[in-house]
Amino acid sequence: MTVAATEILARLTEIRATDPEAVGKALAKRRRRSLLQSPQKSQGGASVFLVAADHPARGVLKVGADPMAMADRGELLQRLLTALSRPGVDGILGTADIIDDLALLGALDGKIVFGSMNRGGLTGFRFELDDRFTAYTADGLVAAGLDGGKMMVRVADEPEALRTLAACAHAIDELAARKLPAMIEVLASELEDGRVRNRADADSLIRAITIVSGLGTTSAYLWSKLPVVDELVAGRTLLYPKDGDVARAVDAAAAIVATRAPR
Repeated sequence: MTVAATEILARLTEIRATDPEAVGKALAKRRRRSLLQSPQKSQGGASVFLVAADHPARGVLKVGADPMAMADRGELLQRLLTALSRPGVDGILGTADIIDDLALLGALDGKIVFGSMNRGGLTGFRFELDDRFTAYTADGLVAAGLDGGKMMVRVADEPEALRTLAACAHAIDELAARKLPAMIEVLASELEDGRVRNRADADSLIRAITIVSGLGTTSAYLWSKLPVVDELVAGRTLLYPKDGDVARAVDAAAAIVATRAPR
């Protein structure tokens, strides 16, 4: 752990131990911005570049060959601060523990913030496809002043996946009633030797997208978060690049997003 990461943890520990209400105050005073209008994009492109930071809550700590890379909270926060400081980054999606820490550190002003909702499908567990809502609720998102809710839907031929589909449909309606966008991460999955495997072929993913697109009683606030074919993932890959240069990795990804933005 670097000195900076140690200082971050010490600062957060003191605040949380002595003033728990500081979290709510920090979120309440956060300066918000329009979802699809980035101050960094001179032509107002309708693209959004969010860094994903909700992996640890699902038990996903591995990056590359290191199975515990994301376990060091101080280092993770330091990398997130670097990523969020880059001019091409619009915001972040994460669970309350991450979002609250970043709010206390003043890193969310002018950023789009989506809260992760279903994190119960722990990676590698037998109940992984039974992805229950154990994080943000619709009311919790409103109370925190966040910009929307994110959930994962793994379409698979298993009873647990059906329960998750039904829960996500309910959450979509709950968010829509509060005029909040529901960002749905769509995956086509299957069980293989007792482990969940995500299918990479286009036909399976297209089928999953069409199924998820029909969830809920309105699609007015429905956003889709889809896997990118060239394996560019705005999350672990950017926060833990092989050369260790987070800023350069984020800048390169932001440039790709900018060139693909519709005009």
